Amino acid sequence: MIDLYYWPTPNGHKIPIMLEETGLAYRVRPVNMLSGEQFRPAFLRVNPNNKIPAIVDRDGPGGEPFALFESGAILQYLAEKSGKLMPRERRRRYTVIQWLTFQVANVGPMFGQCGHFLGYAQKRIPYAIERYRNETLRLYGVMDRRLAREPFLAGDYSIADIATWPWVRVRWLHKIDLDEFPNVRRWFETIGARPAVQRGVALLEDRMKIGNPDEQAREALFGATQLSQGRRGTKTGGGKSPATTATRPRGAKRAAPPRKRATSARA
Repeated sequence: MIDLYYWPTPNGHKIPIMLEETGLAYRVRPVNMLSGEQFRPAFLRVNPNNKIPAIVDRDGPGGEPFALFESGAILQYLAEKSGKLMPRERRRRYTVIQWLTFQVANVGPMFGQCGHFLGYAQKRIPYAIERYRNETLRLYGVMDRRLAREPFLAGDYSIADIATWPWVRVRWLHKIDLDEFPNVRRWFETIGARPAVQRGVALLEDRMKIGNPDEQAREALFGATQLSQGRRGTKTGGGKSPATTATRPRGAKRAAPPRKRATSARA
């Protein structure tokens, strides 16, 4: 059983999509990023970087519980655990890792900054908007040229596509028109038609909020609380490791029942 610490965001969506594709059993432990639940000591013992997603695999390596954060690391771990969506042949494997790294090092940070200055910043800063939107457009061009030659980013459908697709899903925030990138559109629609992807993005969909944060959300996402984590005199946790104890953040909703295994996950 895998405990999934999650909130419905582009980064968050990656992991339930992967879990649905692989059929691995999991239960959801919501972490409301908009109200500051990511700063609670119980969650900081799972991820000291106070971000979602994170997991605790109760049947980790050697049969022992194992906590893991950072979406790229989690995707690779789940691929290895399930034997799906990551080739074993060395050349193909590193092609997947290459395009996964392209997402975590480029698409996520640049699309994220573009979305921040267009949809979250309190003041309009033309230089920042132009800088990050131009980079977002450039990255769409890279993907479109790649997808003109391959059906998916690494050739076959893989964790690289799962990592990237949720960021294209919120393209409205970045003011991107997929008609300008027809190969990305074809790829996006193909992946979006997969039942496992649809189940993954439906998780807590009614609580998803992108852009235009209220004051509480602005403080939780960008405020001074971020700076207090780990400073001397600030309590950030303690006690037993989350890999050996139950870790539901205090006040969070009771974990949802385990998700059923996917019945037709395609590799």
